[in-house]
Amino acid sequence: MTTLAVLRRLSTLLTVAVVVLTSSQPAAATTLRLTALHLHGADRVRNDQWHLRYLNIYAAHRIAQGRGITVAVPDTGVDPHPDLRTNILRGIDIIPGGSGNGKQDRDSHGTGMAGLIAAHGQADGMGALGIAPKAKILPVYDTPAGGDGNPDALAQSIEYAISKKVHVISISSVGSTSPRLDRAVHTAMASNIVVVAAAGNRPEDSDVGYPASVEGVIAVGGVDRQGRRATVSVTGPEIDVAAPAVDIYSTSIDGKYRKGTGTSNSTAIVAGAAALIRSRYPYLPASEVAHRLTATAIDKGPPGRDDEYGHGVIDLVAALTADVPPLGFGSATASAPAPTAATTTAVAEPADDGNSAATARGLVTLGVIMAAGGTWAFVARRRRRGDDPPPRISR
Repeated sequence: MTTLAVLRRLSTLLTVAVVVLTSSQPAAATTLRLTALHLHGADRVRNDQWHLRYLNIYAAHRIAQGRGITVAVPDTGVDPHPDLRTNILRGIDIIPGGSGNGKQDRDSHGTGMAGLIAAHGQADGMGALGIAPKAKILPVYDTPAGGDGNPDALAQSIEYAISKKVHVISISSVGSTSPRLDRAVHTAMASNIVVVAAAGNRPEDSDVGYPASVEGVIAVGGVDRQGRRATVSVTGPEIDVAAPAVDIYSTSIDGKYRKGTGTSNSTAIVAGAAALIRSRYPYLPASEVAHRLTATAIDKGPPGRDDEYGHGVIDLVAALTADVPPLGFGSATASAPAPTAATTTAVAEPADDGNSAATARGLVTLGVIMAAGGTWAFVARRRRRGDDPPPRISR
């Protein structure tokens, strides 16, 4: 973890190459490859989104598609791409130079992350598809194109997202903290918001970065097409889950498409997964959403939780359908902050996502609702136990 007082967008830390879809460029060793594709790539980009097949997305979409869920994306803004525009809400500019509503992106990073979460595609199966294509994106412009972000700008973005009562915040960046940012992250979690953050990219990062290192934030690592840890993905005891991170296609600016490698991408994918769960189980607390992701993850590496994959690679269908006992019953999960007041219990029942083919089982799951109160002090990195029990579902 560096001590730079900035938040660095994971894609801009790495080499960028711009080519057309049919080009064949050699891959740089462990550098990110960011590819802007022409609009006519809409007829084939879906096939290039290998992560959709890897995650069995069409089976997951028969169960839930993210209806009723809003995901905040603090980033470089979100361009109204044809595959995404109907899912973009009016947002905000935290820093000067944007359109005023978060809907301008001169970099493509924010548009790519938003597309991975909630792209709806085009007719006849064309265009990019997101993990939660019926979710909404709240765009927040807080990072300049080609530049470094500021921790207090990210803090203001999170505060805005809290005020808009979003369900998930997807943070595809790492960097240093500030008192205001630390308070904002903890306030978001105390407000029953799922916070998902990128672990970081090698070689610039050697440890899990901030805010992924905060207890209760879902820290996301990356895997390649074979399901092995991506060489770009950092490792560490804070990793909770992993998701595809290599050669990931998504939406870009000016109606084009991009291909990127890095934990920015896997973070957006996990944020989309959280949106699916929140849509399917609308009364499930944020801590239990994280629990479903970790408890149903496909175990990789040594049995149980490890520093490369966390609890494993996310399994969308299992996360939406498995009988997962609530926290406190001996299963592994992303650790949540201790409650500051008495807890209450609530029953989470599956909801119909507007899809008549939904097949998720309706076993209720008891969730613990954290009651927020008081203020949060600065939290230094706390390492999760290496002897946590293995995921309940391991295969």
